[in-house]
Amino acid sequence: MKNAIKFAAYAALLFLPMIAFGAPETAQAIAVKKTFIQVLQEGGWCMYPIGAFSVGTVWLTIDIWIRTNAKKMTPEADVFTAKQAFLAGDYVSAYQAMKAAVSPFAKVVQAALGSVGHGKDATEEALHAEVDKVSSTLQTRVNYLSVIGVCSPMVGLLGTVSGMRGAFAALGTSGIGDTSKLAEHIGTVLIATASGLFIAIPAFMAFYFLRNKLQTAVHHLETEATTLFRNAPYDYLRDADVGQEETFAAMPLWMQTEQTPTPESF
Repeated sequence: MKNAIKFAAYAALLFLPMIAFGAPETAQAIAVKKTFIQVLQEGGWCMYPIGAFSVGTVWLTIDIWIRTNAKKMTPEADVFTAKQAFLAGDYVSAYQAMKAAVSPFAKVVQAALGSVGHGKDATEEALHAEVDKVSSTLQTRVNYLSVIGVCSPMVGLLGTVSGMRGAFAALGTSGIGDTSKLAEHIGTVLIATASGLFIAIPAFMAFYFLRNKLQTAVHHLETEATTLFRNAPYDYLRDADVGQEETFAAMPLWMQTEQTPTPESF
């Protein structure tokens, strides 16, 4: 329900400047009576990609907001489960529990536990590598908002150039006396420009806000995961296969040949 309300609010704000720029002040009464579809049609072909950009902005903002939420990144249930298993020294159960979970925190702890038998440096390297992977994946989504913020005014400008070309063509065909066709093309120019800018502004605002929110969430995730491995008994975990995953790295073939007994050796 909340998502639907947000989407409706964004959609309403999207079309407000279109009506404002759709006609001169002398024809304001006529412009108010126009429907959104009519205003969109006046904007020309560029309103289709700009409309797609507006939907993308709303969807990405909601999606990234949910994904970077602390309850989504570092669920309390996963943190509690991991801490209880670590306190009990049951690292195998901790690995299996984190493997069954789907949160970024669980994936980070799982990656670190998979390397815990190779020492502290290998464990910390695996942990930070997984944190970077989580951050990079979410940052890619955030960057899409920046792309929309850059492309929307450019598409609007392209519509402006297209509309001005039609305006000058109409002026050259009908002359200065017939202003109806000229006004129609100028209206298209204003709608395209305003719409492109109107999408770019919230897209950039969401980009910077969500980028900072992501950095905070990743820092909290890394802190919680690192805390689990503080003072871990690496000496006792040496060469331990906590993950118990199937391995495909067998002994080299020449070593197997040397170790295989031959009839002459008997």
